[in-house]
This record gives sequence, C-alpha cells and structure tokens, in this order.
Amino acid sequence: MALKRTNVYADDADLALIKEAAARLGVPEAEIIREGIHRIALAHRVWDEPFVTDEETFDLGGPITRDDIRATVTDGYETRERRNDGHAA
Repeated sequence: MALKRTNVYADDADLALIKEAAARLGVPEAEIIREGIHRIALAHRVWDEPFVTDEETFDLGGPITRDDIRATVTDGYETRERRNDGHAA
C-alpha cells in the first residue's frame, strides 16, 4: 500500500490516548492513526450495489415476538454484567 503524507489537527487528549495505545501495543503512533483513518473510512463507505436485492430475503426462523426480543436483550445485558462484574466499563 502506497502511503501519502498529510497533516491533521488533533485534540491533546486524543493524542495522549494514541501515545498510550502505541506504547502498550509496541507499535508506532502513526500505525494507530493509520488504523483509525482506515476504520472510519470504511465505516462511511457507500457501496455501489446493495447488500441484498429486493428479491433476496433472510429466514429469521419464524415470527419474532416482542417477548422474544425482550428476553434476548435482557439475557445479553445480564451476561455482560456478569462478565464485567467488578470492572469499570
């Protein structure tokens, strides 16, 4: 991948976080910045073609009720709480 040089302005707090992450991971700060640029570029990408066509569907296994959704969300929340018990989010 060919790299081009550019200048950006960044908040001091963000730069401090980048410096900490780079030190923790043992990589150059520029690598963290490049990864961030790449991720945000992909997040805002507009695809030329839709993910699925109007003729395509997904089988979600039948009707999903409000109670099914509530139970699944509650279970996911409780699982996360157990996993993070005693740890800051």
